[in-house]
Amino acid sequence: MTTPAATTSLDADEERVTRAQRLLIHLGAALVAHPFDTGTHAKLRAFLDEDAELALASLAALSRRPEAELRSRIAELAGHTLRPAGDTA
Repeated sequence: MTTPAATTSLDADEERVTRAQRLLIHLGAALVAHPFDTGTHAKLRAFLDEDAELALASLAALSRRPEAELRSRIAELAGHTLRPAGDTA
């Protein structure tokens, strides 16, 4: 079954931040489980050297979006409508 979120694509900034977040969570968990694994350290260094600057720029771009635009985009991606901030109904 196809959901509305499955047919909506992420824009470049959303994609970059999502990929970076997933990678960093994975690497963080790997470092906790195996703190001296040189392969994990190498992957983290590679991210920091090659991708972190663009990921941070994309995060900053997303952070500058107005709240209404962010709420609309989240609703579009999630496939449902979010209530406005402060709405308790």
